[in-house]
Amino acid sequence: MSGIVIVGAGQAGASLAAKARMLGYSSSITLIGEEAIPPYQRPPLSKGYLLRDMDLERLFLRAPSFWKQQDVDLKLGAPVTAIDRTGKSVRSDGISIPYDQLVLATGSCPRSLPKKIGGELKSVYTIRTVADVNAMAAEFHPGRKLLIVGGGYIGLEAAAVGAKLGLDVTLIEMSPRILQRVAAFETSNFFRRLHIQNGVRILENTGLDRLTGDGRVSGAVLSDGTELTVDFVIVGIGISPRTLLAEEAGLTVENGIMTDAHGRTSDPSIWSAGECASFPAGGGQIRLECVGHAIDHAELVACNILGASSRYEPKPWFWSDQYDVKLQIAGLNTGYDRVVERWGEDRSGSIWYYRQSRLLALDAVNDPRAYLIGKRIIEAGQTIAPQFVSDPSTDIKALLSAATSVEPSVT
Repeated sequence: MSGIVIVGAGQAGASLAAKARMLGYSSSITLIGEEAIPPYQRPPLSKGYLLRDMDLERLFLRAPSFWKQQDVDLKLGAPVTAIDRTGKSVRSDGISIPYDQLVLATGSCPRSLPKKIGGELKSVYTIRTVADVNAMAAEFHPGRKLLIVGGGYIGLEAAAVGAKLGLDVTLIEMSPRILQRVAAFETSNFFRRLHIQNGVRILENTGLDRLTGDGRVSGAVLSDGTELTVDFVIVGIGISPRTLLAEEAGLTVENGIMTDAHGRTSDPSIWSAGECASFPAGGGQIRLECVGHAIDHAELVACNILGASSRYEPKPWFWSDQYDVKLQIAGLNTGYDRVVERWGEDRSGSIWYYRQSRLLALDAVNDPRAYLIGKRIIEAGQTIAPQFVSDPSTDIKALLSAATSVEPSVT
């Protein structure tokens, strides 16, 4: 008997399978993963797991016995190679698996450096899977020279791990500042200072011309002509949605696997969830790359497969751990035109993003109270006057009572 087949055993795929069972779905559920280990969380890969503060079992989203208890057929190490939309089946591990409803939760893949500039040299790594981190683990010895390409959160987290383990770390970012794509100048400034204080060399407005080495990387030539000696390289220049399977099946792809507000693709029997999927918002198709979205989107799709007709309203949240600093982010700062800061003692504070008078998002640095309060205001569709936020005499709890509904004219 065919039922739900889920391609991708990451956060979204695992969340959807668990939610469908919780809702009482009694037909078969097949969860197919490319990797040979049970579904696991990825964010700690560039943090605690890379630092070796976490073992593999702590990464697992559920105990391995959970899937058997829930009667989920977990197929691991079995990549799906094709979708037969007419016959309603997928091809995996040499067999055909029928489906009634198919979910593509294929996630993303890290962008790599081109071969022509040394991207295929040995000891050049990306961080996406347990195998990626295991492969680079032996490189982390005090005094070795690590080059990180890319000043986003993955690159900065890897830099923090390298510095804590005593490596000589250089990070290059081709944009004028680190975190330029995702954060305000104030947040970039904070983390730049933090890394410099911990011995990381940060070169902004600096690209990579090429990596050098005979089979294995041994050096780098930067865009300004500077030559560096390096022992290994970590590349953190973003990720791309995995859409090839969908494209080959003839599904519509637009900034990811295109879905409607309910999570359904251009084929009524095929759905998509998580960071591989794009959904309508703000007049276009957007994607989100965060754990909260993967869970929420997948659970909504599970509800809709079972007969609901709910529209997806994202409530994004993110986090990053670097040294002894926890950054928590709520909302999306896209289109902000004003930033308000609120700082306390001991490197704790928050940065609030506004468009006109509307609160869009905040970055909370070692400030969980500000994060929780700002998140509540944003998710309630409210805003708070910037002068209240910036006034240090205003108690943080008072912001909740001072929040007001967003004016309809503010978009």
